[in-house]
Formats: sequence, C-alpha cells, structure tokens
Amino acid sequence: MVEHTIKAFDRELDALERRIAEMGGVAEKMVIDAMDALANADTVLAHQVVATDLRLDALQREIEDMAVMTIARRQPVAVDLRELIGTIRIAGDLERIGDLAKNIAKRTVKVGSDARVPRAIIGLKHMNEVATELLKDVLDAYAQRDEERAREVWQRDVDLDELEDSVFRDVLTHMMEDPRNISFCAHLLFCSKNIERIGDHATNIAETVIYLVSGRSMPSERPHTRPEGDARIDMGAAGGDL
Repeated sequence: MVEHTIKAFDRELDALERRIAEMGGVAEKMVIDAMDALANADTVLAHQVVATDLRLDALQREIEDMAVMTIARRQPVAVDLRELIGTIRIAGDLERIGDLAKNIAKRTVKVGSDARVPRAIIGLKHMNEVATELLKDVLDAYAQRDEERAREVWQRDVDLDELEDSVFRDVLTHMMEDPRNISFCAHLLFCSKNIERIGDHATNIAETVIYLVSGRSMPSERPHTRPEGDARIDMGAAGGDL
C-alpha cells in the first residue's frame, strides 16, 4: 500500500483492511461451521451460525461507513480511490457469503434429526472444502495485493461448478432410489447451490483484487459457461432462503 504524507489517511486505510480481514475470518468460519452442522445434524451449531450473521452484517455497515467518510474527507483519486471502492465491494461479497452460510444452517435446523442418507452429504462436504479454499486464497490475495493469486482463484471457480454438477447427479440418484429420501435430498440441492454461490462471491472478490492492483476489470464473460441445454433446476431461482 502506498504511504501518504497525511499519516491519518494511512491509518484509515489500515483500519479498513483490518476490518476486511476480520470479516473474512468470520465468513470463513461460518461456511465451515454451517457444513459441520449439516453433516452432523448439529442444530445447536446451526443456530450459532445464524446468530453470527448479525456480526457480519454489522461489520459490513461499519466498513461502508468508514470508507464513505474517508472518501468524503480525503477526496482520493487513482489507486487510493480504488482501495476504498474495493473495500466496499469486498465487504458486500463477504456479507453475501455469510447469508449463504446462514441459509445452509437454517436448512440444518429445518431437517433436524430427520436427516437421511448421510452418504449423500459426502459430495457437499467436498464442495464446501473447495469453496472454503477459494475464499481463503482470495482473502490472502487481497491481503498481499497478489494479482496472480487472484487470477488463479478466478480460474478455479470452474472446479466448483463441475463438483456441483456431480453432486446434483448423485443426490438425484438417492431421490430416485427411495421416495422417502426426496425431502432431505431436496434440502441438499439447495445447500449445494448455496455453496456454488459462495464460490461465485470468492470469484467476485478475486476480480476486485485484480482491479485494485491493476486498475483493469476482468472480462464480463468467465471462461466457463453452462451449456444451453442444461436442464437442472436453478435452486437459487426456486428460492435459496427458507
């Protein structure tokens, strides 16, 4: 980060970066805890994840207020303005990641002890591990202002999309094997979509890091788009929240 003659400006930028790091840590833990709660039918942990979302929301509001005040006070240009805009954008993506983890936790509470076919969760756990790794790596890329690492995260999002396809087929098989599995497996499909969207938000953060470092935006089209004939249900459009 560039040092300024006005040291108060540096302190404000440092404070914002610390808040982003705090937000990232909270969001990452929420994602991990939400999957642990689902896998272990742990409704107590699920309730904790839901409650933690309030802290993430408060951090986002604090970051936005701090960034807006700094823009008004310092009237930054060029890289400094990108830094401040970037913190607002990243805070928004982290807040959405928290919402998606909360959605998974809410479904755990709804399912409760009625969880069936635990083997159907194996694919979701792998998806969640990949999503968590993407989130961790992109937060490291932001902390280090590492454009190359951010680009790697952007490119690896396709792996999570492919895992979602695999999970969809696997869960659908369990539903066809026994109609009694349908309700539980339907919840798992919503969870897999939430995890896939966590990856999307990690990719958004990667794009912001690239913008911060280079001043250039990534192309609007990612290198992977789903085929036109994809007949899967869009679980997000069907309603990701309970």
